[in-house]
Amino acid sequence: MRFTVALSHVLPQHTLSALVRAATRWRWRPWKNWLIQHFVRSYAVDLSEAENPDPTQYAHFDAFFTRALRPGARPLDADPRSLLCPADGRISQAGAIRDGRIVQAKGRDYSLAELLGDGAAAQRYAQGSFVNVYLSPRDYHRVHMPCAGRLVETLHIPGRLFSVAPTAVAGVDRLFARNERLVCHFDGVHGPFVVVMVGALLVSGISTVWAGTVVPPYARAPQRLRPSGPQLAAGAEMARFHMGSTVIIVLPAGAATLRVGLVAELAVRMGERLGTLSSQDN
Repeated sequence: MRFTVALSHVLPQHTLSALVRAATRWRWRPWKNWLIQHFVRSYAVDLSEAENPDPTQYAHFDAFFTRALRPGARPLDADPRSLLCPADGRISQAGAIRDGRIVQAKGRDYSLAELLGDGAAAQRYAQGSFVNVYLSPRDYHRVHMPCAGRLVETLHIPGRLFSVAPTAVAGVDRLFARNERLVCHFDGVHGPFVVVMVGALLVSGISTVWAGTVVPPYARAPQRLRPSGPQLAAGAEMARFHMGSTVIIVLPAGAATLRVGLVAELAVRMGERLGTLSSQDN
């Protein structure tokens, strides 16, 4: 593991990711069909869940990777106060934010202010809670709203592109606060919340439903946008990862009670309940 972590520091991360982006969008049929079919076999992808289950019908590998699911494949928890899981994957960490710091892995934590790229914005979440969901290559790669909310602003923060696989998370200090990411601030009925889309090695892009492709280009300086924010329903699609990565939900104190048992490596699916939102009066 130490060798892998050390190697990740010296790899040309952005160059490799740009090459992957080109390779996964090449439309030459023999190439894209071989790549998709090899991927399906290697990761045991369940194509029966896909809106289009025929792997040869996708224009290129990225279209397959960001594929839609058939209606009903991910039913939303029926409780209107549910905090919904935003993506398929595994829990990396979840729990309380203590004095503005988030647990990354055993023995490692990082600053919420650094993750959000804004110390003032971080103050309202300093004693709140978070859920970090890791999307592996085999997972469904569209990200959905954990609860209803109106987009207030986004902040695209430049950074590294370390792998976000469990071995890297355990070995790279402050990984999520160092990687390139898109920080999305929302206002909801139950209060403000943040959804952070974290880039990673070989992740060739992040797109949103309100702005299209956001990454690349890779940021050279923080880029803050205040769009005339769309209102998105709980469970609505908000973004896509073009290759796998991590999504982090950040909530203020008292906004929600996380369900018991959200431990590292727990498999989760989009739409299931991660916790219960507090009443509007609170």
